[in-house]
Amino acid sequence: MRDKTQTNSAAAGDRLIRAGAIVFFLGAVATLVTVVPLLLHTTPFPTYMYLLSMLMGVGFLLAAGGVLQSVAAGRRQARAGR
Repeated sequence: MRDKTQTNSAAAGDRLIRAGAIVFFLGAVATLVTVVPLLLHTTPFPTYMYLLSMLMGVGFLLAAGGVLQSVAAGRRQARAGR
């Protein structure tokens, strides 16, 4: 049986996974920028920079939600194929 999904179409959860990866990357960059002054013993950044570091967790949760959405869509498709 041939899969009817086109090669250029996004599966369920793909956009959420991509968005989570981007947000995670931004949080990782913010974390690195925030930690460098602490390691160099210079003036630390303001509190909002530490809050931007929390984007890593938010991105991880977004990506995990996308993976769960993709798994659920795969299960629904498998049940419909029986």
